[in-house]
Amino acid sequence: MSQKTGLEDRYVLKNNKRLRCGYTTGTCAAAAAKAAAAMLFLQKEIRSVDLKTPEGTTLHLPVEEICREASAVSCAVRKDAGDDPDVTDGLLIFAKVTRSDQAGVRITGGKGVGTVTKPGLSQAVGEPAINRVPREMITRALQEVCEELEEPCALAAEISVPGGEEIAARTFNPRLGIEGGISILGTSGIVVPMSEEALIASIRLEMESKRAAGCRYLLITPGNYGEAFLREGMRIDTADSMKCSNYVGETIDMAAQLGFRGILFVAHIGKFIKVSGGIMNTHSRCADGRAELMAAHALRAGADPETVRAILDTVTTEEALDLLQQKGLVQKTMDEMLPRIRFYLQHRCGGALQTEAVIFSNRRGYLGETKGAGELLARFQKEK
Repeated sequence: MSQKTGLEDRYVLKNNKRLRCGYTTGTCAAAAAKAAAAMLFLQKEIRSVDLKTPEGTTLHLPVEEICREASAVSCAVRKDAGDDPDVTDGLLIFAKVTRSDQAGVRITGGKGVGTVTKPGLSQAVGEPAINRVPREMITRALQEVCEELEEPCALAAEISVPGGEEIAARTFNPRLGIEGGISILGTSGIVVPMSEEALIASIRLEMESKRAAGCRYLLITPGNYGEAFLREGMRIDTADSMKCSNYVGETIDMAAQLGFRGILFVAHIGKFIKVSGGIMNTHSRCADGRAELMAAHALRAGADPETVRAILDTVTTEEALDLLQQKGLVQKTMDEMLPRIRFYLQHRCGGALQTEAVIFSNRRGYLGETKGAGELLARFQKEK
């Protein structure tokens, strides 16, 4: 029977499914450091370690890959993301603890931990990408060991992640200017499966990095369709763009808070038809209304009642566009839709920044743009 960690009863409900919680890379690093320090002082192996997370849960974590030397001990704790689709799940997070000739705790990053190369992140340029809360957790864990064993607190902890460099290519790190590995992350110490808060925080982090680099304008797509259209339909380098997923409203809020001057959204009509009705989270579980909004715009554009009813029965926006094409109403419908998209984007930010949109479909390509989109794109490109 596997060791109980203390999270056996921690679940969240998503779409009527129970999803298991896990623990962060920051928790793993702190637990590994704590176990290594205890073994360094006690001169014996420790196969499990207790760690209290910032949100108050005490975890009981197995310790792996123990390597003891006279003046240093290295060991690892394996990341468990629960039922969250986290690319770092299963990675071994190592801590090597050595005695230091300086009082306090010194934390460094080893192989597989990224290095910050751009300003605007929580750590300075040149520092390992070990965020503030994990650093505090590691420091506190080592201090607790020293206090309990009545040893002087003068320790150095090197955090490393074998395989971290390869995994980092599948994270936001390359966009953020974090090179050579993953980040050691976590604020609560617990991974909540499919956490919207975590995704929004990652969007903000990328935004903060761009703002610190001097950017004033943002080019944003909801997802992969938009990125592909940027690259293939608009011939724009996607390296300078970013994704907002379904969080259109939160993205606008954060951009306004950070002092950006403008956002150009490049979006599939299936997403931004919802924005034309004031829907600022475009996930289907929050709201749909695609057929209803398309029908309303088509009616204003002159569609007959039979066509409107047919649009109401469509499942996809591409299907609705086929009906409009048959009636020669695609452009007129877009002319109704685009000003409303612009209105609701501006309504969300209260005029704090310029918000424009370019709309496309996968089958038809470019469909239209809001009246200031071309000007905003020129400003974005000039800044680059």
